Amino acid sequence: MTAPLVYLDNNATTAVAPEVLEAMLPYLREAYGNPSSMHDFGGRLSKDLDAARGRLAALIGAHPDEIVFTSCGTESDNTALASALETHPTKRHLVTTAVEHPAIISQMNHLKKKGYEVTFVGVRPDGVCEPEAIRAALRPDTAVVSVMWANNETGVLMPIDEIAQVVKEHGALFHTDAVQAVGKEPIDLSRTPVDLLSLSGHKLHAPKGVGALYVRRGTPFRPYILGGHQENGRRGGTYAVPNIVALGAAAELAGRHMAEERARVTLLRDRLEAGLLERVPAVHRLGNPELRLFNTCTVSFEYIEGEAILLMLSEHGICASSGSACSSGSLEPSHVLRAMGLPFELCHASIRFSFSRYNTDADVDRVLEVTPGIIRELRRISPFTPPALLR
Repeated sequence: MTAPLVYLDNNATTAVAPEVLEAMLPYLREAYGNPSSMHDFGGRLSKDLDAARGRLAALIGAHPDEIVFTSCGTESDNTALASALETHPTKRHLVTTAVEHPAIISQMNHLKKKGYEVTFVGVRPDGVCEPEAIRAALRPDTAVVSVMWANNETGVLMPIDEIAQVVKEHGALFHTDAVQAVGKEPIDLSRTPVDLLSLSGHKLHAPKGVGALYVRRGTPFRPYILGGHQENGRRGGTYAVPNIVALGAAAELAGRHMAEERARVTLLRDRLEAGLLERVPAVHRLGNPELRLFNTCTVSFEYIEGEAILLMLSEHGICASSGSACSSGSLEPSHVLRAMGLPFELCHASIRFSFSRYNTDADVDRVLEVTPGIIRELRRISPFTPPALLR
């Protein structure tokens, strides 16, 4: 008999909320026009795009005209960096952290090959990047600083308010990859001096294939995707109306339920974490226990491989992750955990459980029922396990 699904990989992607699906269905059926058309059948959809733009802006404390719809968080990240460099052609230096998502790390490495200089700022052992470390990395020719709001692997929250202020005082542009934070953390861009912010719909119960880039009013900007006049000339390409409407609906849902979701999901995460620490020896909680997303628990089990744990969890219908879904095909240990100074063995043995509003106490019960036995079995066949742990 197939085991019931326990989905605890919500930092990789989330289920589309039923309310979000309902909101987008009319635009997949009868309202299939192109908003850029001159006729009313298509053109009237513009008001629905404006409504979605307003809902998303409200979630992050922005003006609707500061929202540029994109296809995903990666496009938003790439657009932000490319625009910052194009609008400051004499500045050839960028600053980021050593724990960013591959969407930023890969682009930074690509820019290095093109002759730009990049400073990768380190983090503390708990995964937090200090504002003063960013200040020390800034130079007169720094064009842009990019620091993620919340880490996708550990859930660690960066002190974005303070870092943004440091960058503003210096005069460089500040971008934050907030893909993991939007919809989970309260964000008010009317108060935090962020110039550019990336987000993605599929992290907050909208479908894959839609994201957005926040561009603060007055920030110099150049489009990354050239084409028609869409997004006031800031991003070419036919509007994905169903997905954009869905993102607006998901943003409204997130804002409405954020406080309630935080309270309930935090209890689930903490119960899972406490249960693992109590029932499994030689396990480590990773990342700052206070400054992190309420839905994320990352742990590392000594003497065994994380991939083996994931495979056995999957056999029991439990979905988790060993890190970023965008880099899980690599045999290299997590760059995030290495930057935190963890031993190689612990980097290879990490597991991330990430919750959503749809998880239940029964999910936690199932993981706590299954995981200790999996760890015992894997340690039994591992040549590195001390005999004391096998008793």
